[in-house]
Amino acid sequence: MTTAKDIVRAFLSEVRSGAHPERAEHFMAEHVLAHQVQSENPATVRRTAQQFAEHVGEMLAAYGPFEFVVDELLADGDRVYARWTQHGHHLAPVDGRPPTGRPLTEKASAVYRVEAGRIVEYWIQIDRQGLLAQLGAGEA
Repeated sequence: MTTAKDIVRAFLSEVRSGAHPERAEHFMAEHVLAHQVQSENPATVRRTAQQFAEHVGEMLAAYGPFEFVVDELLADGDRVYARWTQHGHHLAPVDGRPPTGRPLTEKASAVYRVEAGRIVEYWIQIDRQGLLAQLGAGEA
């Protein structure tokens, strides 16, 4: 029997890592609710697996073939919490800032909800302030 934790682990390893974004449809429902957890501007995006694969492609363009490490993976029923670290380089404009080639590290976490063997919803938090600091926000 495949558990929700197994599904999320494989999804992170194969798709979110940038290794095989085209495999998103094997792990995601037809439409997935992606809750962007932000204090100042919470939003929910409705995505298809294809749109998620394209999103990973955008990350690969911006950060290059990044290293993706799952730091923690916990499950409780149909929900799986994942925390990760992503190491890449600033290779394309990010938040309007031109590429510098400098190393970038992203810390993020998400809770995924799995139903009938597919990810149907997730809540994601990214250390955007830390990323902005690395991009040189506020530099003269």
